[in-house]
Order: sequence, then structure tokens, then C-alpha cells
Amino acid sequence: MSLNYIEQKLAKTVLKNILQILIILIFNNFLAQKTPEKLPKNVVNDTISKKDTIVVKKESLDDILHTKADDQRRDVPKKMTFLNKNAQVKYQDMQIDADYISIDDNKNLIYARGKQDSLGKIIEPVITTQAGKKYETNEFSYNTKTKQAIAFNARTEENEGVITAQKTKKYNDSVFAMKNADYTTDEYYIKKKDTASDYFMRASNIKLIKTKNKSQIVTGPIQMYIEKVPTPLILPFAILPFSDKRAAGILIPSFGEREDVGFFLNGLGYYQPIGEHFDLKVLADIYTKGSWNIRPQMNYLKKYRYSGTFTADVGTMVRGIKGLDDYNKNSTYRIAWTHTQDSKSNPFLTFSASVDIVSTKFYNNNLNNNYIFNQNVLNTQQNSAVTITKRFLKLPITITGSASYAQNFATGLADLRLPQMNVAINQFYLFKSKTGVRQGLLENITVNTGFNLTNFASTQENELFTKAMWDKMQTGLKNNIALGTNTTVAKYFTFSLSANIDNALTTKTLKRRYDPIKTVDVDEIQKNIAGYSTFSTSASLQTTLYGMLKFKKGSAVEAIRHMMTPSLSFTYSPDFSSPGFGYYKNYYNAEGALTPYSIFDKGIVGSPSSGVVGALGFNIGNNIEMKVKSKSDSTGVKKIKIFESLSLSGNYNFAAKDHPWSVFSINGQSSFFNNKLSVNTSLSLDPYRIDFAPGATQGIRTEEFGHFSVQGFNVQLSYPLSSEIFGEKTDYAKKYPAKGEVRNENYYFDDDNYAHFDQAWTLNINANYAYSKGTSLLGTKIASVGLDGSIKLTPYWNINGSTHFDLVTKDLAYTRIGFSRDQRSFTINFNWVPFGQYKVYDFFIGIKANILSDALKYKDRSFTQPNAPF
Repeated sequence: MSLNYIEQKLAKTVLKNILQILIILIFNNFLAQKTPEKLPKNVVNDTISKKDTIVVKKESLDDILHTKADDQRRDVPKKMTFLNKNAQVKYQDMQIDADYISIDDNKNLIYARGKQDSLGKIIEPVITTQAGKKYETNEFSYNTKTKQAIAFNARTEENEGVITAQKTKKYNDSVFAMKNADYTTDEYYIKKKDTASDYFMRASNIKLIKTKNKSQIVTGPIQMYIEKVPTPLILPFAILPFSDKRAAGILIPSFGEREDVGFFLNGLGYYQPIGEHFDLKVLADIYTKGSWNIRPQMNYLKKYRYSGTFTADVGTMVRGIKGLDDYNKNSTYRIAWTHTQDSKSNPFLTFSASVDIVSTKFYNNNLNNNYIFNQNVLNTQQNSAVTITKRFLKLPITITGSASYAQNFATGLADLRLPQMNVAINQFYLFKSKTGVRQGLLENITVNTGFNLTNFASTQENELFTKAMWDKMQTGLKNNIALGTNTTVAKYFTFSLSANIDNALTTKTLKRRYDPIKTVDVDEIQKNIAGYSTFSTSASLQTTLYGMLKFKKGSAVEAIRHMMTPSLSFTYSPDFSSPGFGYYKNYYNAEGALTPYSIFDKGIVGSPSSGVVGALGFNIGNNIEMKVKSKSDSTGVKKIKIFESLSLSGNYNFAAKDHPWSVFSINGQSSFFNNKLSVNTSLSLDPYRIDFAPGATQGIRTEEFGHFSVQGFNVQLSYPLSSEIFGEKTDYAKKYPAKGEVRNENYYFDDDNYAHFDQAWTLNINANYAYSKGTSLLGTKIASVGLDGSIKLTPYWNINGSTHFDLVTKDLAYTRIGFSRDQRSFTINFNWVPFGQYKVYDFFIGIKANILSDALKYKDRSFTQPNAPF
């Protein structure tokens, strides 16, 4: 091929290319002459030249992404960034710290992984911090566009608890979904003192919901694990609120066995706050032999005004096997209401209530085991009262209105007082003082008076508010006027005078007769208005005498001091049984003897006294103390009370036709061993000889004076013992320098690795002995010893219990034994009553964390109890 041909061919190609470029330029110029259309948002106009435009993609990040690491690598084609060793990413309010982080720009994804060991196990977690809150995970993925995240083996702390989940998905800043998650409040686990929690609640699915003011966990079925061992405590659902406010929640029961009714769940229920001032708790007791009990309780509280509680127990007790002779079924109920008014809310008008009404056999058929452990089942009487009191700013009067209800389980009778009203006039002086300082008998005369109106009926429980009860209702009005005065005589004596006047009206009186057919005395209550007035006067003289017995120097006992307070008194009242008053009538008894009786007997206002009283009484009080040397006292002297009080009293009735001397009484009270041992004693002595006929068990009191036979004797002792009494605490920190870790941090160990700690214990000893004889040949004795104590076997193990032993019958009375174990974040309690009518054991788990006090109410608390949030 010739050179000329090649040159021609190249010239044609160049020309062709030039023509193509010119055509393109002309065409572009033509387009540039067109009126430009509205540009899209992602097209940027060049302010220098309107002929050029640049199309830019929208930025995928809303903020600057800050990264740092020991080793950073950028893969430009794949648009990936890799951070190794001490990697950190900061984006908006989030910070991620990990051993490895990758950033995928195409997928808008940040992936982080914790530090691994040689086997691939995560030894340091990924720490994600957002809005000031830290999260620990093994792996973490975050989408910067959707703001959603997925974490594996995440650890999330919420208030007093921590959640660890196998997989966590964050939908937004408010909602987190967790799979196979555990929740615990173990403080040691939260503070990473221990790698395993002592308990946790496990659920397959948990939703964590956060709002601005509070957050909460909502779960499906959730089960308790103790030391990684599953327990039968399973809830169908749970709501755990992380808030200081009250919240609804399930009440976890105790469980155990009772000999008469079988296995049980005691206290299973639900708690629901109602508004700002109320909360409701409904508990159920369920037994395997068919018994059941429902216990609703409503609390109310208005700060600085009042608070109260309504409670009820309604159930059915089933004992024995249906179809057999031992089978019985009883319905029981208890209704209680307490109301307390704040003393500062209204000092002139106060209202209080303490109502507790039960069925007659409630405590014999009790289904609430708490009444067994606190000995309420031993109650023989139940009392209720509602009281309203009105005071006046300028009037010296106090008006009190009340209603009361008393049940006696032994007799089956109920005493109802409805309504009652008492008007009390404040004490005042009858005469004014002339000098400003009251002197003499006249200026010191005081007057106390008031009125009391009562409506009373004693009836059977099934007769309440029926015609039978209203027929038994009695109305009584009483007025008492008490006058008193005193003055000093001869410097050392106090002379007192007093007078009492009683006035009474009643709507019913008594008529007594003897029925010869039935051979019994018959009492008939008649409806008619009657009244009486009585009066009595007394005068007394009292002084105080001191005596001191000193010992020679150097003796252990320095002195004995004796203080005596003798007093003499004279009391007079006429014989109100005389016919002139009309308060007494006569009837012929079984022997045909004319026998007096008061028409006010068995009445509501009481009866006037019979027989003239002109009695001279005496009382000698004593106080004896001893001073001894003591090295433990800074003064070198210690006072010991031999008798805090020792008194002898009696009287002689000058107007009595027979037995003018009364029974003499001696009462003493003292304490020993640094006031630890308390002793109270009383002794009754009859000064007249009692004769017994051959073979007779009941004696006759003669007029022969001077024998002083024991009619009654009683002594009560109480002695609280404790480990502190028997020595000082050992300073284990100085003696044993090695201290334990984790849960053993309260122990000190010696060189042989034996733990040392204080074993605190208490033991209260109560003893009682009572002997009463009267005019019987053989007296009756009551003697018992009671023990009540506790001992800490270790700082975390505690045993407590109480028992009573009857020294007369040689039988153990009520006995209770309790065990408690502190398991870091919860306690285990076990109570057992092994003897008596109710043999029962009860097992209970109590969570310490306040965050669960309302939701999973292991701690039975409401806002009416101390330190509870309201």
C-alpha cells in the first residue's frame, strides 16, 4: 500500500471526526437557545454560567459520620469502610465503641462486633451510647436511613434492673422487641460484681416501650429462675413499669400445706391503682381440698387530710371428705374498715373508725394463714368503734358521738351501742383566786361534769337489726359531777377533799321472782322510765418520808435510800338499798327468804351501791434504791433499784355489820440486771379465818381476825436477752485482714480460710404464775413460760420463732418457727406452725427491688404504708 494512499485515508478520517464534533456543538448551541424548564430539586444551576448544569444525588446521611480506629481501611469500589482495634463511630446522638466496625454506604448499614479471643468468643462487648444511655452487645447492626437496629446478646439497664436478650430489634427510639430475654434486679449482677444473677425472670418475647416520662416492659408468659434453676412460679403475662408512680401488677402468692385443708396458694391476686387517691388489691387463697377465700382491699389517702382501708375476707371452708362423717362446710366472712384523720387537718372536728366484724366461727374456720402466724386465731373477742368528736374555740365543751360493736366468740353474744353521745365540760375552778395564786381549800375547788347518752343491746349475731334486737335495746342517760380540792397542811402534808354525784335515767328496769315450777329465779325486763341519784364523799391525807442508811467507807454498798408515801383516806356513802330511796325491791327466793335486789340490775346505767360505807383506807407506797461502787460508771457509783414500787393497801368499814376489814393487797414492781429483768407481782391476803366443814371444798368466812390466808398471788417476769449483753463485738477487720469477694464481702477469713462474723441473737423470756383461792379449799393455778427469739446463723441466714409451754398441763401451746434467707436481690421466708389446731407451713419469695413493688408485687405494699410512693 502506497504512502500517498495512507495519507488520503487519514485525512478523510480526521475530517469526518471534525464534522461530527461540529454537528454536536451546533446541536448543543441550539438546545441552549431554548427557554429552560423548571429544574428538579437535585439539579444545581451554576451561578457562573447558565449553560452548564450538574445533577447531584441526595445525601444518604442526615449528619456527619465521625470515625476513628487504630486501623482504618476504605474500599472505594464497594463503598465500604473498615475500622479495627479501638474502633469508634459517632453519628448524631449515638456513639458506638467496638473492636471491629464496618460501614456499608450502599446499604446504609453500620455493623459492630466485640473483641474476640482465639476461639472466637466475645470477651469485650460492643458499647453503644445513645441519649446518655449505654447498651452492651456482642454484635450490633444499625441502619442510618431507617434508624432501626438489631443487636445480639444485648444487655440493657433500666432503672433498678437489667435485661439481657439473645436478639434485640430496635424499631425506633421508643420500641424495642427482644427474643429469649432475662430480666433481673440483682445488684451484684448489675454492678458486674458477679457474672451470673441469683434470680431472673425469663420470657421468650419481651417488648420494651419507652416514653418521655416513663418506660415499661410487656411480656407474654414469664417464668422465675433461681440460681438458673426454673421454678413453678409462672405468670401468663407481666407488665413491669419503670416509674416512681404506682402501677398495676400481679400479686405473687406464698405456697405451702395445712393439715386440715391441704396444699394452698395464699395471697394470689392483682393490684390496681385507681386515680390519685385510691388503690385496689384483690387476693385469693386457694386450697386443694376445696376451700377458697377472696380478700379485696381498698386503700385511700388524701395528704394532710385523712387515710383509710377497707378490707374483707369472704370464703368457704371445706374439711373432711364429702360423704363421710367428718365432712363439714362453713361459710365465713370478715369486714374491716379503718379511717384516720390527720391531726392537723381540723382540730375542732375529728373522725376515726376502727371497724372489724367477723362471723362467729371465723377464726375457727380461718383461710387466711396470716391470722395463724400472728396468733389472731386465738382471739376470743372482736371490737369495733366509730367516733366523731366536736370541739369549740370559745366554749369549754367537747361533744363525742360514737357507735361500738363487741363480739364475744365464747358466748356468741354481740353487744351493740348505737348511738352513744358524751358531752364533757372542761374542768373549771368554782371560785376565782384573789391574789393570782390559788391558796386554801375554797380557791382550789375544781368541778368536772358531763353527760353520757347510750343505747345498748346484747343480742345474738343472727338477731342484729331485727325486731328481737330492738326489743332488747336499752337507753340510758348518766350525769356525773365531781368536786375536788386540796391544800397543804403543816408544810409536809397534802389534804384533799372530793365529792361525787351520779344521776341516771333508763328506759327499762328489772323485776325478779322465783318460779317454783322451774325452780329458778326469773328476771323480767320491764319497759318503764326510772332513775336514781347517788353521792359519796372522801377525804385523804398524804405525805412523803425519806430515809437513808449509809455504810462505812470502802464497802461495796455505799447507801440504801428508802422513800415512803403513806396516805389515809375516809370514804362515806349512804345505804341506797334502804326502802326510802326505792332503788331496791325484795322477792322470796327458793328457801323462802326475803331477798333484796336492785331494779337497775342488768341495766345499762349500773346499780346504786347497797349498805352504808364509812371506810377508813390506807395505802403505803415504797421506793427502795441502793448505791454501789461501779467501775463502768464515770461517777464511780451506780444506782440499783431494789423496788421501784412496793405498796400495801386496805380499808376498814366502820359501818359494816360484819367483816369490816377488807382483803389486804400488796403490789410490787422492780427491775434487775440493768433494767433487763422486769418483775411484777401482787398478793392478796384475807385477814379472816375460813372454816371448812368435813369433806367440803367451799369454806365459810368467819369473823375471826388475824389469820391472813393467801387468796391470790401473781408474778410476771420478762427478760430480754441478746448477744450484745454478753460481750463486745469483735473487730474482724483488724484481727483477720483477708476479706471475701462478691457475696462473701461481709466475711473475714483466717489463715485456714475459715469465715468469721458476728452471730447476733435475741431471746425474750416471759413467765407467768397465777394462783387464786378465795374461799375454796383447793386453789387454781396458771403457769406458763414463753420464749420469743431469733438468731443469725450467718449474715444471710436468720431463724426466728416463739413458743409457750403450760407448766400445769405440761403441754406446748402456740409454737411458730420461721426461717429466712437473704439471697442478694430477694429473700426466702418459711414459716411453720407444727403444733396445735392449725398445723401449717408457708413458703414465700420476696423481691427487694422497689421497681417490682407494684408490678410483680412480691413486696405487699401500697401507698398507705410507710415510705411508699404516692
